[in-house]
Amino acid sequence: MCGLTKSFKSFLFCLAAILVGAPAVLRAQATLLLEEPYSYDGTFAGTGHAAVYLSRVCAETPTVLRRCGPGETGVVVSRYHHIAGRDWIAVPLLPYLYAVTDPQNVPLYADAKLVALLRSRYQEEIGITGDSAYQLAGSAYDRTTYGFRIATRPEQDDALIRALNAAPNTESYKLLDHNCADFAKQIINFYYPHAIHRSIIADLGITTPKQAAKSLARFGKHHPEMQLTRFIIPQVPGLKRSKPVHGVIESLVLAKKYVTPVLLFHPFLVGSVEAAYWAGWRFNPAQGALIFDPETAGSSLDRPLTTAERRTYEKSLAARRRDSELGLLPSWPKLEAKAEPELDALGKPFLRVKDADRSIEVGVCRGNILRMDAPPDLVQDLVFSRLKQELKPGKPPLASDRQIDNDFKLLQRALAARQASLSPALGDMTANQH
Repeated sequence: MCGLTKSFKSFLFCLAAILVGAPAVLRAQATLLLEEPYSYDGTFAGTGHAAVYLSRVCAETPTVLRRCGPGETGVVVSRYHHIAGRDWIAVPLLPYLYAVTDPQNVPLYADAKLVALLRSRYQEEIGITGDSAYQLAGSAYDRTTYGFRIATRPEQDDALIRALNAAPNTESYKLLDHNCADFAKQIINFYYPHAIHRSIIADLGITTPKQAAKSLARFGKHHPEMQLTRFIIPQVPGLKRSKPVHGVIESLVLAKKYVTPVLLFHPFLVGSVEAAYWAGWRFNPAQGALIFDPETAGSSLDRPLTTAERRTYEKSLAARRRDSELGLLPSWPKLEAKAEPELDALGKPFLRVKDADRSIEVGVCRGNILRMDAPPDLVQDLVFSRLKQELKPGKPPLASDRQIDNDFKLLQRALAARQASLSPALGDMTANQH
């Protein structure tokens, strides 16, 4: 789980108080990002990560901010531990989520080797490397993220840029009081003072990502001027799914089950757990959330699939799979594991697959999946694998109706290409029979 100096913190709150009182039109957004835990954090802690996306603020460098120009989509700012000796680092939205700069280059299905390649290339571009630098790019490959978007004013964004650029930016991470959620709280509270606060009961006074989102959501109910909007950034299909995000007491009980017997004999802990549950465990960050689409970079949000729609698409996918199989299709995850990821001259990812004496190039993003020399059955199985992941039951929803519709159209084009490739062979067989 992921401080500003005391003097800088005081400056932020004083400046925020002045700006909040000034009338203006709200036309841009700041977004609290609540990111699910994965890997060891998902197993042992479960508190996840917090960051802030600023749609009007861009990065001159990873540590120098400026106003965005036309066509730019803003940056994600967060506090990190052991990255370049800095307290915070700013990364443009698409690279932060997908480690690419063009939405057409986002992989449809990703494995660890492909993600590592995309991350290393982007880290080289910005000049920040090291064991922990992978956190700066490709977040959406590892986990699902929940966004809590609020309206901001231009003068607020300009003031925040000046404040962050002027303050010392040296590492000050501390788990208990200067973590990533503390930094996100200071940024969001700069725009709306007291919008985010800690929980003594559920988190023992430690600021956690989940508590930050929960308190902001509650604050938004009483402040319609914030124009609070919830959305989900689904995890890209491929890697192991991330875990639900928890608070401190919640993580202690749910993630470390061997502690449970202690609770039975310790009245204080039993009471704390019960109070923590009613104080916030029931908070559902996906409630009422829309779906983020990388192709629009968040400028528009779509409604998620309903249960009935998901089941209809599932049946359609199963039927198309049965109808399309003239033989056994290859397993895409197994094929991907044996292939080597590469980037073409335009930065689009593809896989190089060795088949007997030849090398096959398989496009894995929308920008090249139908434009390379891969056999149509490989392309078809890639899209099948993506849709199978997107249509899995459970919460949160993994795609919108529009995204699934686009993937089905892509599947139809792949099926048509496969059928066309089989037609000459079928014609030859018919001719030979006669």
